[in-house]
Amino acid sequence: MIASTVKSAALAGARDGLPFWVVVGPLSVLFGVLATEAGLTLTQTLAMTTLVIAGASQFAALQLMQDGAGFWLILAGALAVNLRMMMYSAALIPWLGPAPLWQRAVASFVMFDQPYALGVLRYEARPAEPVAAKIAYYLGVGLPMAVMWVALSMVGALVGARIPEGFALDFALPITFIALVAPMLKTLAHVAAAATSVVVALALRGMPAGTGLLIAAAAAMAVGATVETVRGRWA
Repeated sequence: MIASTVKSAALAGARDGLPFWVVVGPLSVLFGVLATEAGLTLTQTLAMTTLVIAGASQFAALQLMQDGAGFWLILAGALAVNLRMMMYSAALIPWLGPAPLWQRAVASFVMFDQPYALGVLRYEARPAEPVAAKIAYYLGVGLPMAVMWVALSMVGALVGARIPEGFALDFALPITFIALVAPMLKTLAHVAAAATSVVVALALRGMPAGTGLLIAAAAAMAVGATVETVRGRWA
């Protein structure tokens, strides 16, 4: 009975995650193309997309590379973009916390937006479902999507390597990043944080490569948190 429940939960996760492939698939191809444009080799592109598996931070890292930032600044920038994963992890503890360590480790490897969002919806609708089934559903969403992300990133890298140098793709990276961020601007705090990051980044554009962006990110998070706190007090 438990085995069949786990299997059905995993299949349900894979099925529920399929609609997101329409959006994530083209992005993964684009990442591979832009990684090639940024000067990464096929091996480097494969390593990055396999170890990170997080679109926004990968695009942010590529942007910093193209800006000539150093290793530590690139790493800090990518981590700053992915700070929300810490909140995702904390929110999943009540549901997945009792699972064995190795299962939680695998779940953390595919910690990104879609498994988290779909997982929480299912867990709230089925709170009595066994922990094993909860993990199976989460991995059913995340693992196939992670494999697809890596595979299509490599397709993009192979395609990008064959694009003539005259067809510069530098413009595509900032446009893609804007397209990723824009749908997230859902509250006043989000808008305030985004506006702050733009103003501060432009004001500090003369600083050494990448440092202005990191300062802008810190300022944006501070402003966003302040706006959210003030709104909460008014409410």
